[in-house]
Amino acid sequence: MVYDLILRSGRVIDPSQTLDATMDVAFLNGKVAAIGSRLKSGAGTVEHEVPGLIVTPGLLDLHTHVYWGGTSLGIDAEAFGRASGVTTFVDTGSAGPGNFAGFRQHVIEKSQVRILAFLNVSFAGIYGYESHVGECEEIRLLSPVRCVEVIEANRDVIVGVKVRVGKFASGNSGLAPLDIALEVADETCLPLMAHIDFPPPGYEEIVSRLRRGDILTHAFRPFPNAPVNSRGAIRAAVREARERGVLFDIGHGQGSFAFKTARSMLANGFQPDTISSDIHAGSIDGPVFDQPTTLSKFLCLGMSLKEVITASTLNAASVLRRPELGSLKPGSAGDATILALEEGSFDYIDCKNEVMCGDKRLVARGVVLNGRWWDPWDGHPEAAAKRAPISSDSKKQRN
Repeated sequence: MVYDLILRSGRVIDPSQTLDATMDVAFLNGKVAAIGSRLKSGAGTVEHEVPGLIVTPGLLDLHTHVYWGGTSLGIDAEAFGRASGVTTFVDTGSAGPGNFAGFRQHVIEKSQVRILAFLNVSFAGIYGYESHVGECEEIRLLSPVRCVEVIEANRDVIVGVKVRVGKFASGNSGLAPLDIALEVADETCLPLMAHIDFPPPGYEEIVSRLRRGDILTHAFRPFPNAPVNSRGAIRAAVREARERGVLFDIGHGQGSFAFKTARSMLANGFQPDTISSDIHAGSIDGPVFDQPTTLSKFLCLGMSLKEVITASTLNAASVLRRPELGSLKPGSAGDATILALEEGSFDYIDCKNEVMCGDKRLVARGVVLNGRWWDPWDGHPEAAAKRAPISSDSKKQRN
């Protein structure tokens, strides 16, 4: 067998196989073909030596906004994926049933990087974060019948239903948008992802309605509507939700993640199921920057390297019900992320402007997409200028 590509001598960390060892990974015809020691190459095989670097399944970012040009939130997934090591972007509600066709034709189908979507229950999707009008604030915009129709016509790329509830996203609509979205999710047998911001409604009201397999994003948000009380104790409804199978996603974003909350949650033994960036036009230049930076924050908060990689590979793929993603098992999607784990002194910031000094960081060094080496900077000099990896002897991170 002649492989298309072999990554040689990297530290392969694949939680789907409980694997952490120095190995080669080979790709053929867009899939992972083999994993082992000293795999043989042949004429035409491209080889990349990656000693000292970490090779993981392609990173999945479970909460992003990549409807570039269609909403004011959208970023260019392809350019950003090259620089950040993310091979699967999950857009969470940028498009609703009224504009999903444009999202699919003009962005999803033209992108080399994989884009999946949670469809917004609001007809218009998240049309603009600068408008100060939430898409669920006007109940007449909610379109459950059209949602079901659009989902049935696009099941290859739509993986769930998105709803945003809270003071800024749904105004005085209360829990009605959540209940309507739950009906759509139930009708289509898909998971629901619920956004939470300022009350009303409250954290406990929202999480108590979610079902096994549903996702609460912005789960480690600050006061108000934090999952912990003033004494740092986890609210009973949060623990009860986890026991019945509700999933907790970070969704960092511009205003939805606080170190204070994360410290309390982790101290109580409550780790997130998935770590996502909520990258969009308002968070890309801080406080989020990218997915490796988001993962690095949790490394510095005390999670292990295996745990943060699991939260952005195996666990995220499980949420999406896409077992072919988030794994380097032979036959899996031919995606891999190459990361450097650097030690030093690095400053990180949360949405409350708290600065945390950490002693390590993950930096993307390469990407394999559909079995081919994907040059991080090829054709995207603007991404290279903004996102070029900083040398390992640098003592301060630019963010």
